[in-house]
Amino acid sequence: MNFTRIVLATAALAAIGCATAATSNSDATTAAAATPDPIHKIQHVVIIMQENRSFDHYFGTFPGADGIPMKNGQPTVCIPPADNGPCQRPYHDPRDRNRGGPHNFGSSRNAVDGGKMDGFIRVLSHSRKNCASTANPDCGGTFKENDVLGYHDERELPNYWRYARDYVLQDKMFENIASWSLPQHLFMVSEWSASCLRLHDPSSCVNEPESPDLPPDFRVNVARLHQPGHPDYAWTDLTYLLHRKHVSWAYYVMAGTEPDCAFDEEQCKAVPMNARTRGIWNPLPYFDTVQQDGEVKNVQDLRQFYAAAKNGTLPSVGWMTPAHKYREHPPALVSDGQAYVTGLINAVMQSPEWKSTAIFLSWDDWGGFYDHVAPPAVDGNGYGIRVPAMVISPYARKGFIDHQILSHDAYVKFIEDDFLGGERIDPRTNGRPDPRPDVREDEKILGDLRADFDFSQPPRAPEVLPGGFTWNGQPAL
Repeated sequence: MNFTRIVLATAALAAIGCATAATSNSDATTAAAATPDPIHKIQHVVIIMQENRSFDHYFGTFPGADGIPMKNGQPTVCIPPADNGPCQRPYHDPRDRNRGGPHNFGSSRNAVDGGKMDGFIRVLSHSRKNCASTANPDCGGTFKENDVLGYHDERELPNYWRYARDYVLQDKMFENIASWSLPQHLFMVSEWSASCLRLHDPSSCVNEPESPDLPPDFRVNVARLHQPGHPDYAWTDLTYLLHRKHVSWAYYVMAGTEPDCAFDEEQCKAVPMNARTRGIWNPLPYFDTVQQDGEVKNVQDLRQFYAAAKNGTLPSVGWMTPAHKYREHPPALVSDGQAYVTGLINAVMQSPEWKSTAIFLSWDDWGGFYDHVAPPAVDGNGYGIRVPAMVISPYARKGFIDHQILSHDAYVKFIEDDFLGGERIDPRTNGRPDPRPDVREDEKILGDLRADFDFSQPPRAPEVLPGGFTWNGQPAL
């Protein structure tokens, strides 16, 4: 039934396109003016990006989703070990603190194993040893504390499962790049992860899915940088297009300690973070376009998000960045991340702008945890392993499971369709040529998030859930 609803929604969109093509230019212009695109009912997009959980790890037993293969309530898959021992099956893990496994570019390919999805334990066996923190993407838990096959359910994730039941759960959301947090977050704001050979020259940038030029919170592997610890991201990002069309945006950073660490375990010690701290979770200040447009000030303290929500002054596009404790990257507690996310969503729902907002909630990468669905290959960068994802909005379909193939590129595509008239981050058309391998928003297999909305329905009332808190641990609003 869910697949049918998607097909019908897609067919409806196609029919609209065909009908428009059949009219004269003047008729089409008149029709467009008389019937504005319903996507514009969404005037605010809030992107909440957490860390390091696979889809099966959080929603592998969610009813109706493409979850862990089961028979009589027991997993039927069995993952080969790293040695000659017996295979291991996924299991329910009630623990609030997890360890996960390595989750860099090479680990992702080895876990996927050509589509067999059977390399998760082997990847863990080759993880870097004696790490000060499993926040290092080369590291993971020890075999003694191996939990990469563990999964959670509604008992540990009551609010996440409630959102999935009452709004939209996407069970084919893949990482846009098969890598770790920095490349993911570069993709989130620019649709590319690269390293630039010459300062302020987009044409000199080269594809780099594993080691783009590293901010100062990653003080190793910086030999390629012109200014070690001070990268120059010269290629075009989404804010460049938003600025040209006078579309407001903000990148909200939670004060605390940084949510990730460097490739060297000595750098995994707690590092203070705020809106002025540039790093792998706050890369926008390193983009030439942000500097040249004078919009570094749009990187703001998370407290300003709560104030904007309360006052009805949310920007058109907002990204949320948590501090270390709330990111859900192992070994951070699942419960702390869920409470933080619930507080963000409650703030939007209690805002006068709830009726015109779409919240996109997801996790940046798989964190080493098991998932059984092989990611499609779209280019040399991805897609990566499946991650949890939801759409929460007064226009979101109720209890809908979206089976479209998606990646986080779909967020950028939706923003472009809603606020930019469909303009893409395309080096052939935006006046800033760069050699990116493709325009990801136009990938043929990428689904359309419009299928997750019913713009004909009256705006749904908010569902404020218990357990949410703000940046300082206080109840939201």
